[in-house]
Amino acid sequence: ADVAVTSVMLAAAKSRFPDAEVVFVGPRKNYELFAADPQIRHAEVAYRRGNLRERLGAWDELRSVLATPDSAVIDPDSRLTQLGLLPVCSEDRYHLFESRGYGGGSNCSLPALAAAWAEETLGVAGAKPYVALGPVPVRAAYVAVSLGVGENPAKRLPDPFEEELLRLLAERGLPLYIDKGAGGEEAERVMRAVERSGAQATFWDGSFAGFAAIIAGAGMYVGYDSAGQHIAAAAGVPLISIFAGFPVPRMFDRWRPTGPHCNVIRVDRPDVAETLAQVRAAVDRV
Repeated sequence: ADVAVTSVMLAAAKSRFPDAEVVFVGPRKNYELFAADPQIRHAEVAYRRGNLRERLGAWDELRSVLATPDSAVIDPDSRLTQLGLLPVCSEDRYHLFESRGYGGGSNCSLPALAAAWAEETLGVAGAKPYVALGPVPVRAAYVAVSLGVGENPAKRLPDPFEEELLRLLAERGLPLYIDKGAGGEEAERVMRAVERSGAQATFWDGSFAGFAAIIAGAGMYVGYDSAGQHIAAAAGVPLISIFAGFPVPRMFDRWRPTGPHCNVIRVDRPDVAETLAQVRAAVDRV
């Protein structure tokens, strides 16, 4: 959502208020995707997972940060405000993009809906997703790969899909740069898949912003439905997204990456052989 929605809001706010200070309120790791943008300042507010009391723990801090008079608050349906349920400032300064309802029955993606909302609310047309990661990396002939699923195993395809996917990519002769993700079981799963595939790979075991820079410099990105696909789309990197595990078609419509270099494989049923064939065809196109 930081790229698919929030970055669109940031782009629109910068265009609408070119002389204003634009402040990104949220955790440091999220702000790092825009840290190289000189128009954006950071106000760190952590989101605490846990019980209801812990999740509401940022409320007082948010109200303090957002109390600045003569300012506007643009809420991209944030967890910090519990998707707009928590009042954080006066209503006349507050603008909520209700991502679950805006767009009604359309099949538009979230970036398209965010851009439409920004035009309707701020009068800015054509806002697009972006990232500001520092110096633009020189595009190189390697494939950035993420097998992370954000603790949602339904997004995975059953074994041996991942090892066969890596073998397919390695057979093309391009170097692989693979994210270990959040560590723990996810990192172990990635390591097992690489070992079984026989592929040679370089691993990234650091911040997401660091891997985002690797994606931005890649010749191609391949992964499940995750934040990496939106980084690639915003950076104009040809991508292959294996999009599985969505509970309803509307979620696929909303969260799929969009753009001229986006190859999205919609997996309605987890068939390993069929999906690999589609990946192979997409790789050949890229």
